Amino acid sequence: MTLRRGVFLAGVATLCGWTLVPIYLIALGALGGEAVVNAWPKPAWPASLSAATLQAFLNISGVWWSMLYSVEAACLCMVVSIALGAPAGYALARYRFRGATMFRLFVLLTRAFPVAILALPLTVGFIRLGLYDTPIGVGLMHSVLAMPFAVLISASLFQAIPRELEEAAWVFGCSGPVAFLRVVVPLALPGLAAAAIFAFVISWNEVFAASVLTVRHKTLTAYLLSVLSESPLHVQFAGGFLLILPSVLFIFLVRRQLFSLWGIAGR
Repeated sequence: MTLRRGVFLAGVATLCGWTLVPIYLIALGALGGEAVVNAWPKPAWPASLSAATLQAFLNISGVWWSMLYSVEAACLCMVVSIALGAPAGYALARYRFRGATMFRLFVLLTRAFPVAILALPLTVGFIRLGLYDTPIGVGLMHSVLAMPFAVLISASLFQAIPRELEEAAWVFGCSGPVAFLRVVVPLALPGLAAAAIFAFVISWNEVFAASVLTVRHKTLTAYLLSVLSESPLHVQFAGGFLLILPSVLFIFLVRRQLFSLWGIAGR
């Protein structure tokens, strides 16, 4: 028992280190400045913390616009993913129909195709539709990437909600859609909120499709890829820190919903 506990704790420590150490080093370089970035070995804590490097990064021309484009694309991805993924997940959870297992497989297979293979047809199609080099086009592309997660997460949520609650609402005069909106959605709302934030994070962090589908209206990740390659190393650290900060904050804010979601899915 002691050996199993030791192995478990060692695995947890390794996973935490694998995740947190890179974030810590990026934050150290962003807040410690050029001296900390070039120092070796790295200090556990810099002698002085300064936001000068972050300010220098924010003063680069186009950064604020790229942030705005990222927020627009991520919000569109979040709305579309939940608006389409939640009803699909509800259908998988509540109805038995021929091909349901195949549908789940096809949902997962959408993540099996690399975006690089679809880059050229996507670009041609978006140019014809007038969506090329727009945050809307990027958001729609990111919605495709986030949709499988939204569908499967929603299905696991709705499976955990007893069908008897909807049947009771039908007895009291509610129609199917009304029972869904008034009974099922409020119970699943924390999990749906977590899935929405997850879709936002997927869009915020995606770089390849955003780089291919934009030229002037680049999202923050695509802008960092094109501009910071020739910038000083400490400025690159500042850009990376500002890029991962919203994702870390969102995950921290919805951690309880995520934990409860995993608990429901594991039943």
